[in-house]
Amino acid sequence: MPADASHLTLRSGRLQIALAALLWSSGGLAIKLVSLPAIGVVFWRSMVTALFFILVFRPSVARLRKASLLSAFVYAGMILTFVSATKMTTAANAIFLQYTGPLYVLALAPFVLKEPFRKADAVAIALALSGMSLFFVGRLEAGALAGNLVAVVSGVFFGGTVLLLRRESRRDSPSDGPMAVLAGNLVAGLLAVPFALASPGGLQASFALTGRDVLLLLFLGVVQMGVAYALFVRGLTVVSAAEASLLGMLEPLFNPVWTFLGVGERPSGWAILGGGIVLLAVAGRTLWAARQRA
Repeated sequence: MPADASHLTLRSGRLQIALAALLWSSGGLAIKLVSLPAIGVVFWRSMVTALFFILVFRPSVARLRKASLLSAFVYAGMILTFVSATKMTTAANAIFLQYTGPLYVLALAPFVLKEPFRKADAVAIALALSGMSLFFVGRLEAGALAGNLVAVVSGVFFGGTVLLLRRESRRDSPSDGPMAVLAGNLVAGLLAVPFALASPGGLQASFALTGRDVLLLLFLGVVQMGVAYALFVRGLTVVSAAEASLLGMLEPLFNPVWTFLGVGERPSGWAILGGGIVLLAVAGRTLWAARQRA
């Protein structure tokens, strides 16, 4: 952890998690503004984020080796699909559909984590699926339809990342979160190279940067990912997982706002309704679980 959190108050912890979510929410706009295709954004942002983690957390080779390779590849898949979806469809669709991830956690937890499946889980999943279906209502351009489908896959990877990191934390010698995220960014950057080689124009078209691109990618890698993650991890030392999950929902709420203000992108009414239903399902299930534990 980059700073001592032993004297962090609950109020400060909540503030840091909320700030982390707001920083994450800026990703949709910044990704839209970068002139590179999605694969170039993934490569440069991942490399910058990985360098930030190396400088801040100063990992040893032994510590990095403890990171789960499967977790790293699933995390990399989440990054690749989310950035691609953001480029292909609206930022609102991309982030709302990715936030179906916690529902996949509920569905798969009995098999991966041996956690019980409750009636409330079934209700939340059914509600979220109904909300997800609204993103495909009305006339969709081919690119937007493909982007929505990629965003759905991003949600699956998001849920898989949560499941695998939670499973790692239960083991006798778990790999810590920062190392898993560092490894995931390194894998995402490496996976981007063959995709770029196979794309029209090759590496030159995918990785060539303008001055504005450099600034945007530094922001994405250092601030939107690196600083936000450091704040989130520090806040989790005093804030419960349930409350952190709810505060984290500032990301999907503000992501479309920044994109609308920055580039005038307006999500459809169906997407807003569907996104609201998805967030309601996730928030309701989180609050119910917190009350059950209390």
